[in-house]
Amino acid sequence: MIPRHDPELKAFASDNYAGVHPEILEAIARANGGHQISYGEDVYTEALQDVFRQHFGETATAYPVFNGTAANVVSLRSMLENWQAVICAESAHIHTDEGGAPEVAAGIKLFTVPTPDGKLTPELIDTQAWGFGDVHRPQPGVVSISNTTELGTVYTPAEIKAICEHAHQLGLKVHLDGSRLTNAAAALGVPLRALTTDAGVDVLSFGGTKIGLLYGEAVVVLNPEAARGVEYLRKTYMQLSSKMRFVSVQFEALLAGDLWLRNARQANAMGRRLAEAVRDIPGVEVPRPVEANAVFAILPPEVTERLQKRFRFYTWNPAIGEVRWMCSYDTTEADVDAFAAAVREELSV
Repeated sequence: MIPRHDPELKAFASDNYAGVHPEILEAIARANGGHQISYGEDVYTEALQDVFRQHFGETATAYPVFNGTAANVVSLRSMLENWQAVICAESAHIHTDEGGAPEVAAGIKLFTVPTPDGKLTPELIDTQAWGFGDVHRPQPGVVSISNTTELGTVYTPAEIKAICEHAHQLGLKVHLDGSRLTNAAAALGVPLRALTTDAGVDVLSFGGTKIGLLYGEAVVVLNPEAARGVEYLRKTYMQLSSKMRFVSVQFEALLAGDLWLRNARQANAMGRRLAEAVRDIPGVEVPRPVEANAVFAILPPEVTERLQKRFRFYTWNPAIGEVRWMCSYDTTEADVDAFAAAVREELSV
């Protein structure tokens, strides 16, 4: 017997914990009738291209994949020669949370840069963008940024444009890890293309799972001259879905209307609510700006240990007692208030 889950139980560990949005489930059910050509030649994947182009421009081509790590690996491998490397923040997901997949699966060298807030700048890029023509050093080829970043901060369109212009002047391409791009766009009140195509990004890993999809991300080539062989690499890295219609129809449901924006706004609003609810509790420090749906806090270790027996969340930096709390599209005000009350209760013990 499979145990039933508790629909009232909410966690603050990751926005991946949330279930599938009902509108996404309905879309999957609608796509479940009859036969469709496999491996992406279905009507849903064809229609998906138009949806992505509405958001990212006429040159955009989307390649659905199963997960975010694969989206990053396929994107980066398509942008690089074998002797080239990627410049990224030290906190970047491709460096810290993908099990070494860029290095192990794709043979990609990562040049990491320490950053105070998870964000690269032209000046920080220059700390690794050197050695051009030196056969003893991997050649910088791509700058990869995340929006939102792994530290919960958000790049503005101007900041991304400055990075892209600088990188392109150096002969480098720009990749954006957009597993939470929708949260960044919602936080800034700008369209998705303002943070990508219009800013000069070449290739995008677009996230869906964290914003309500059952599964699926997408490699989105914005500049056709910046990537090659994506259709072959997707197969090589075991990401070519035979029943791709069920991935594609989810993105259509997410992006054809305003579902992506509604979901992102809700998650962001709950992040702000949580930060405000705990900020004034004696014993809690919120050391980072809350710009999207991530809240970082510093707590006494014994308080964290007790709280984690009641709610799932991750310890971010055990050396200083820093934890991370994530809000999801289905996080409610009641969820936030209950969690904040638990924080206050445990600190009063």
